[in-house]
Amino acid sequence: MRNSKNPPVYSQVAYDIASKIAAGKMRVGEKFSGRSLMASEYKVSQETIRRALRQLADLDIISVEEKSGATVLSRENAAAYLEKFTSETGLRDLKQKLKELMKRQADLQQEIVDLVQRIADLSERFPHSGPMKNYEFELSPDSSLIGKTIGQLKFWQNTGATIVAIRSEGEILLSPGPDAVLRPYDILVVTGEPQILEQVRNYIA
Repeated sequence: MRNSKNPPVYSQVAYDIASKIAAGKMRVGEKFSGRSLMASEYKVSQETIRRALRQLADLDIISVEEKSGATVLSRENAAAYLEKFTSETGLRDLKQKLKELMKRQADLQQEIVDLVQRIADLSERFPHSGPMKNYEFELSPDSSLIGKTIGQLKFWQNTGATIVAIRSEGEILLSPGPDAVLRPYDILVVTGEPQILEQVRNYIA
């Protein structure tokens, strides 16, 4: 079953009624109109109205009696409910946004992995088809790059090569961002023309 971002209809009706109470449009002790009239006003079923009133009664905002109907009990409780409802709705929206961003990130990461694999496959099948290749360089503990970020290196400007991945402690970081920090024994996977090999070796020393 697919989850909806929006709260159920009866909860939306309850929120609207609580808003009127908190704003003083309905005063403590004031009675509600009948369910059928409220259902017509909100364009919902009487069962939806019943559930909305029950929700407000459970929060001590109104009282619901079998024969006398519903009566406003507390403006303060109505205001507290509105604040809680707004906070929960905002948090729910933020969680949904985070979920969407993480999904996009995962899709992009998979696309990068697939692309790198295709490049590797083509490089193996057609080793002489083009000058651009991938090379790996391990950073020694005394390398001048240790502790620096990718953004600080200006790697392409200094070597003519581009860092496409970093292999570290058995894991691989594809397309590392500018904040990635280099550590001893990291393996830089770079791409470039064959003549860049010497520049890279000199730069990472």
